[in-house]
Amino acid sequence: MTSDPTTARSPRRTPIAALLANPSPDAEVEITGWVRNKRVGKNIAFLEVNDGSRLANLQLVVKPDGPVDFSEVEAVDKGAAVRARGTLVESKGKGQSWEVAVTSIEVVGTCDPEAYPIQTKRTSFEFLRTQAHLRPRTRTFAATFRVRNALAHAVHRFFQDRGFLWIHTPIIAASDCEGGGELFRVTDLEGKDFFGNPSYLTVSGQLNVEPFASAYTDVYTFGPTFRAENSNTARHAAEFWMIEPEIAFADLGDVMDLAEDFVRTITNEVHERCAEDMAFFDKWIEKGVLSQVAETVNKPFARMTYTEAMEKLSASGRSFEHPTNWGDPLQTEHERWLAEEYVEGPVFVTDYPTEQKAFYMRLSEDRRTVAATDLLVPRLGEIIGGSQREERLDVLESELERRGMETAPYWWYLELRRFGSTPHGGFGLGFERMLMYLTGVSNIRDAIPYPRTPGQAGF
Repeated sequence: MTSDPTTARSPRRTPIAALLANPSPDAEVEITGWVRNKRVGKNIAFLEVNDGSRLANLQLVVKPDGPVDFSEVEAVDKGAAVRARGTLVESKGKGQSWEVAVTSIEVVGTCDPEAYPIQTKRTSFEFLRTQAHLRPRTRTFAATFRVRNALAHAVHRFFQDRGFLWIHTPIIAASDCEGGGELFRVTDLEGKDFFGNPSYLTVSGQLNVEPFASAYTDVYTFGPTFRAENSNTARHAAEFWMIEPEIAFADLGDVMDLAEDFVRTITNEVHERCAEDMAFFDKWIEKGVLSQVAETVNKPFARMTYTEAMEKLSASGRSFEHPTNWGDPLQTEHERWLAEEYVEGPVFVTDYPTEQKAFYMRLSEDRRTVAATDLLVPRLGEIIGGSQREERLDVLESELERRGMETAPYWWYLELRRFGSTPHGGFGLGFERMLMYLTGVSNIRDAIPYPRTPGQAGF
């Protein structure tokens, strides 16, 4: 016997967020989720259930003289998965406006309360990193990954609304984009180069997306990147995500204009879409982060050259750990002072010394500096790195030679300068660092679902 194709199935579930966004008093509802808390008294029982769709739980109310056997509720433990049916009613208790008077409840998946690792309200982040499979059930990480999702949506919407093409650049690359040599090499199980020549996990999609800017003008890539950097700081991970737009017929000023518009737009969208979660971060993770970020990104971003930045640092009267002479790299302490104390907001630093930056950045006439920029923000320091690319073939070939780099792996990159070359540029934004900036989360390990750091690749 075949089923009737015209017979509509009932909805699988009603998300709690959708239910409470437009509550209908006395409506019959069915919800699913995981028990966050349970309180059982002689005359009433309360179960707080969350399905991940919002920060706040939905309270289920069961009475001994109701249609549900009270012993069924007493057997439900924290962490268990449940399906409940009942009536949506206004709540007389504190902390919620609505609750469900339960008419039936089913334990879909049991949970041993003695063995369940998520026990206390203030379990440390360090411990939860060892429980990456369960930490999304905590309030902090549930909020973090909802904001991460909204941020990714905002990234794509920004570029798609402006006519950019999303290009899927390869994860396996044949060359080092940055020239730093911090690469994961790809081999087969016998240690042989599977592709015939050395290949690596990509550190950036930039080189591979540039040819598409030479055909479509405005493009971007958004995907995972990898660095074999033996660093255990709160800002570094071996696997992280990068957003890298590339625009043709553009100079460094165009790149900074795009970056400023981008950061401001995606920030405002996340603040609007994730108001409940952002209020949580503002109260519990980094007090004042919501207003601090909103106020700083909605005013014009400052711009100064590297030379000016070094002059300001040297004249600040501050005793920095690292030197501030021309030619020295800007360290995090310098970046934060510029953004937090001198500018009190985001600042683009431009025209860095040639030796500090990658081979593909456009040389100045005296060859002392390149048309590069870093965007510095309070609390984190650098969040964006970008440049105008070197579009002159002879200069690019000369720079590769001067740096002692092999030209063979870049033959195709050089050919772009032979066939219809244009001034062009772009930037890279570390997705996790942007998430950290918005939420106040201070460790990159807590901004990515499964962190990969030196000595740690579990799960």
